[in-house]
Amino acid sequence: MSKRRFEMYQYRQVLLRMRQGDSDREIARSRLMGRPKACAVRAVADERGWLDPAAPLPDDEALASAFARNRRPPTCVSTLEPFREQIARWLQSGIQGTTMHAALSRNHGYTGSYSAVRRFVQAHAAALPPATTMRLDFAPGEAAQVDFGAGPVVPHARTGQALKTWIFVMTLCWSRHQYAELVLDQSVATWLGCHRRAFEWFGGVPARIIIDNPKCAITRACTTDPVVQRAYAACAEGYGFKISPCPPRDPQKKGIVESGVKYVKGSFVPTRDFRDLTDGNRQLHAWVLDQAGVRCHGTTREQPLQRFADTEKALLQPLPAVPPELAVWAQVKVHRDAHVQFEKALYSVPFRLLGQSLWLKAGDTSVWVFQDHQLVTTHPRATSAGQRLCVRDHLPPDALAWSMADPQHCLAAAERIGPHCRRVIEHLFANRVLDNLRAAQGVVRLAGQHGNARLEAACERALAFADPRYRTIKTILARGLDQQALTTQVEIDLYRRGGRFCRTPSELLH
Repeated sequence: MSKRRFEMYQYRQVLLRMRQGDSDREIARSRLMGRPKACAVRAVADERGWLDPAAPLPDDEALASAFARNRRPPTCVSTLEPFREQIARWLQSGIQGTTMHAALSRNHGYTGSYSAVRRFVQAHAAALPPATTMRLDFAPGEAAQVDFGAGPVVPHARTGQALKTWIFVMTLCWSRHQYAELVLDQSVATWLGCHRRAFEWFGGVPARIIIDNPKCAITRACTTDPVVQRAYAACAEGYGFKISPCPPRDPQKKGIVESGVKYVKGSFVPTRDFRDLTDGNRQLHAWVLDQAGVRCHGTTREQPLQRFADTEKALLQPLPAVPPELAVWAQVKVHRDAHVQFEKALYSVPFRLLGQSLWLKAGDTSVWVFQDHQLVTTHPRATSAGQRLCVRDHLPPDALAWSMADPQHCLAAAERIGPHCRRVIEHLFANRVLDNLRAAQGVVRLAGQHGNARLEAACERALAFADPRYRTIKTILARGLDQQALTTQVEIDLYRRGGRFCRTPSELLH
């Protein structure tokens, strides 16, 4: 019994028994205190006059000063005492104990064990003031907290492929009523769409949305100056709520929705099977209304759905008459082909903007591109990845001229130049092996440099020699052969057979 710890009320009971005349043996029989301890207490009480029935009983402070044990000071000094300040700085930086021990051994010649470092760190932590927290209270309709959590794996509706999901949860801070939805990603479009469906689920908008720092909402997390994603800022402006991001690495500021996510993951997800994503959301919404909404909440001790319907629903901000357009904003760069890329689709912009950074706004059906808040172009929204939406006027002049000079264009231009030129173009397009579109475009362009008459004559000469190629016509024009009269038919026949000095065997023998 000598090492037993006694509370002040136990000392007071012993003193009362002693005042009533009980002996130390009788006190020990009642198991209030052992005989040696009772004897020591009697001696102290007799010395201070506490056994006199007429005197008032001492208070707890007097009893503690007389009987409380005095903790003996440590009899040894840690071998790490010379490094106390250095270890304190390391602890503030979050350095681990094993790293501290290695650094002390390497840089300061420390020969002690890691256990000494661990005991020193524990003693230092025990001397620090304990971490404190404060419970946040919210008025009805004042705020909602939003978070994502890992969801179940569901099969694809058509292929049956297993898809990983996320659970979007928005919880009203006062009533604890919540909206939950299974989604396939955490993109900006998904984030905005979940907000719209949550507001429609509640039938109103809370004044403030408390979030963590996901990339779909906050582009730069900071305690004092966070940067909000442009699309989310437009959503907040349209619905009339304020965005309240938590400080980085401080999830306790949104503990209500953290608990809500854990509740969904622990109560809804297990023991359930889902045919596809639609079936999973149907079951989730029914569970929120039939089970989560009517349970007795552990904090409020009321049913969230009843609490919401009776008080909070009427205090939410009304939904806007015209829902705001939930468009996604993205900063894009103009490529060398005068196109920008968004979600693996390409959209053309004027070629004068090559290399510049522009803002792209993507709605459900349309895409707008801006330069310094000035609208540059508009496109319909691409329906599949890899789709290219191009306006011909956006292309550079050379590329535009090449794209417009299709076979029909070349034939029409050759028709205006002359019949021989058209025959050359038809001959080029008649080739079943080689695509001669560029050659035909080159022949037509020669008219701009040499004129229609000279090009027509050059084409006639090339046809006469059965060599209607772009290189041949260009050489004829460069040497001025188009201005000379055609040679005799004999020379043309010799040329067609292979050249001036080529002869058949019969011609050589004669």
